Amino acid sequence: MKKGLWILAVICVINSMGFGIVVPLLYSYGKKFGVTSETLGLLTAAFSIAQFFATPLLGSLSDRWGRKPVLVISLIGTCISFILFAQARSIIMLFAARILDGLTGGNISVAQAMVTDVSSPDDRAKNFGILSSSFGFGFVAGPALGGLLSKYGMHVPFYFAAGIALIGVLLTIFALKETHCKSGEQQAYKFSFVSLATILKKKTIGVSIFISFLLTMAQFAMIVGFQTFTTDELKLSPAQTGVFYAGFGITGIIMQLLVPFFTKICSSKSIILLFSTLICLGAMIVAGLATGLILFATAVGIYGLFNGLRNPMLNAIIADKTGSHEQGKILGINQSYISIGQTLGPITAGFVTAISLHSIFFLASLYILVAFALSFKLKRQEC
Repeated sequence: MKKGLWILAVICVINSMGFGIVVPLLYSYGKKFGVTSETLGLLTAAFSIAQFFATPLLGSLSDRWGRKPVLVISLIGTCISFILFAQARSIIMLFAARILDGLTGGNISVAQAMVTDVSSPDDRAKNFGILSSSFGFGFVAGPALGGLLSKYGMHVPFYFAAGIALIGVLLTIFALKETHCKSGEQQAYKFSFVSLATILKKKTIGVSIFISFLLTMAQFAMIVGFQTFTTDELKLSPAQTGVFYAGFGITGIIMQLLVPFFTKICSSKSIILLFSTLICLGAMIVAGLATGLILFATAVGIYGLFNGLRNPMLNAIIADKTGSHEQGKILGINQSYISIGQTLGPITAGFVTAISLHSIFFLASLYILVAFALSFKLKRQEC
């Protein structure tokens, strides 16, 4: 079990690194095909919308067919999408590549389901922390690697990302064992897209998914504020902003690795979530009030640290309340709402920039405040 978890962590690093390599280059690479700042938003949204519908379906299929086949399909789709990007001759091919990556982008939810399969309830938060830190490391390392490779040609990072996705496929096939034992009930299970809406009515699970959605919107709204504030207000160079943002990502990884420390002190995952959400709320308000680098960096650093507890706690709570026959489906739906949160967060942040740069952080604070209030409901349901 432990060996399988670390192999899965390596696969997650490989997968997220490929994503991290490519995403920062989408605009500069796509400009020669007619991508503008407006169509870049559509290009990003195309991935998220495709992922919203496909991820729970792939998660459901992993409940029926097993985790390995679906993980292999997802990684192959990612590999092909990167090759399409490298071979693109028009903006249509760019959209086709992003949609394909979104449609086969079920690897996160399938990886989470595999962690659930091999973890006891007491170990789930810790193991989800390892998984989240693996994805986080790839997202932090990917952009730096992509920038380095782009010096040899703008298409080179995409081929490299395709190559490491292929390594992920081979590792999954030859080194990763199947974790899911199928039963007659699981074989007969069929997924319905209606569950994307009805899931929110489920006690504990629905509340957890909606909290995850709100906190994701807050994070990605904050990222827009971070980019504009450091550039326009603090006058940092792109290189300095990149280092600053990498530091933000590293704080989250550190906290995810410290999950066992928190679960040892407090066995209640909902209380840890309440505590971390309260700290994030205070840090985001301070970021909105900051006018200088030191106070802003301190607030963002504290937010990055405690925001790192979000996914391990919420994923563990969801997994604890989900039957083994639908782990992939439920975690897939959760990932679907996360992908929409990643889209709506920046969009809503864009609307409030007309007020002031600081208003973005207060908008993110509002999302966190609602999530904090719902966390009390989650705590009552846990009892």
